[in-house]
Amino acid sequence: MSFYQLNKTERQKLVTKISNDILSDIEKATNKKVSQYFSDDDTYIRKTAYLAIGKIYKQDKKLKKIILSMLNSLIKSDNEKIRQTVINASGEIGIIDFRTVEILMEEGLFDSHHSVRNAVIGSIKKMGEKNLKPVLAFAKKYLHHNDKEIRREICHGIELRGRKNPEDILPLLKELQFDKTARVRNTLVHVLGQIAYKKGCLEIVITDLKNWNNKELVADALEEIIDVHDRYKNFAVKTQNEARKYIEENI
Repeated sequence: MSFYQLNKTERQKLVTKISNDILSDIEKATNKKVSQYFSDDDTYIRKTAYLAIGKIYKQDKKLKKIILSMLNSLIKSDNEKIRQTVINASGEIGIIDFRTVEILMEEGLFDSHHSVRNAVIGSIKKMGEKNLKPVLAFAKKYLHHNDKEIRREICHGIELRGRKNPEDILPLLKELQFDKTARVRNTLVHVLGQIAYKKGCLEIVITDLKNWNNKELVADALEEIIDVHDRYKNFAVKTQNEARKYIEENI
């Protein structure tokens, strides 16, 4: 029976059991139960497990080294679900302590399986929201990597921070404006749209785009921004017509 087939009380009991099992493993410096939960087919079981790791790391200083040692061991697993969950657990730790998981993020970024690489994107998003400086420094290292997928993943990963603070990521996005790879370029246009529809964000994005040199890309980004104001009209601060008018008047 999957996690969400259980009723609320049963789910709470299962969460407690998973947390207790993981804590017991950590205290014994073993990973038997951790591996079991990290490799579970149910996404929500794995999520409960990596959230438990993050919580224990933040609450008990004595167990930090054991947790990090465990994660560095499990990232070598042949099971992609385990490696994916290691990255997600590392993302929870990186919210407060990025330097200790930076090597794990690097390994995940170059993993052979897309689910592990996608976990890096998700982790960069949540870490960047709370622990910006080291995460952006990490992202900047890979903006011009030879592998187009690495560039695309980094571009996508910094998106969430930009939804509230576009000024923080626009300098990094600008460095990708002449990227010739379609997947990277399309992701860049997508991200520019995603960081432009919340309160105060359109103005910041448009002001920055005025100084970009790739006018063709800027034109595509403006179309995406206008379109986003319709697709996300229930969340956008401006209507599509208001966004279009602002753009026409200011760029």
